[in-house]
Amino acid sequence: MAKSLFEELGGRYERQGDYLISCLSVPAEEEQPIGIWGQRHMNYLKQYHKVTYTNLLTNGRLNAYLVDVDRQAQERSHKLIEGMKQTQDNRTAKG
Repeated sequence: MAKSLFEELGGRYERQGDYLISCLSVPAEEEQPIGIWGQRHMNYLKQYHKVTYTNLLTNGRLNAYLVDVDRQAQERSHKLIEGMKQTQDNRTAKG
């Protein structure tokens, strides 16, 4: 029997009953804690961008991506808060 492209590229199958199931595994990824903004973005990807979510997950890059999204959101939040503080301070000083 001729090998499939999957087998030629190093993949293998496992027989389960009458079926051959491909043996796939997700690459190992360093687990880092994901903050609230990263978790919300993950839920958004799962609900509205399933292909992007699946690609990041199967490439082993989901956790790093979500940690980066969370970091960027926190930085923007801090900048917005600092801007609001300065605006409030300027209003108070003028008043």
